[in-house]
Amino acid sequence: MKWQEWLDKWSMTGLKINVGFLSAEWNPNDRDRDAAWDLYIELLTRISTQQLPPDAGREMTALESIHALFGLTRETLKHHGRHCNEFAKIAIVVLNQVVRPFTAKWHKESLASAFQDPDRCEEFRRELSGLQQQLRRYTKMLADMAGVEDLTELEKTDGQKP
Repeated sequence: MKWQEWLDKWSMTGLKINVGFLSAEWNPNDRDRDAAWDLYIELLTRISTQQLPPDAGREMTALESIHALFGLTRETLKHHGRHCNEFAKIAIVVLNQVVRPFTAKWHKESLASAFQDPDRCEEFRRELSGLQQQLRRYTKMLADMAGVEDLTELEKTDGQKP
């Protein structure tokens, strides 16, 4: 399978990736699978993929949890070493193109006291919800790379029938 086909499978075609890279074979090895598993578990158990009810949680805490993905990804890359190239390719792109714009905007806004304004808090939560949709797709991609059953949709969310 080519990288382009794998990204298409997970509806991640909006990422800006070098055309030569997209035509390369997607062939994760054991180190890629191990790294994908490590980050998959982190994403699956954080606000990055879990719903934040309107009357629960704090915006700043959610922002800090999303920002922590940078350190977690770096540590995962360092721990698994230079032989987890397939994992590194997608992890770096998602951090830089999906997570960074959100954290950069809201870090600046938080310094300007945005989280003291209920309207801005509502805006943050709407944008967080959009980011979570993208990160749930990423989480599913990591499960695929790790070769494990995906548990992203394991828990029932509001509006679903039992």
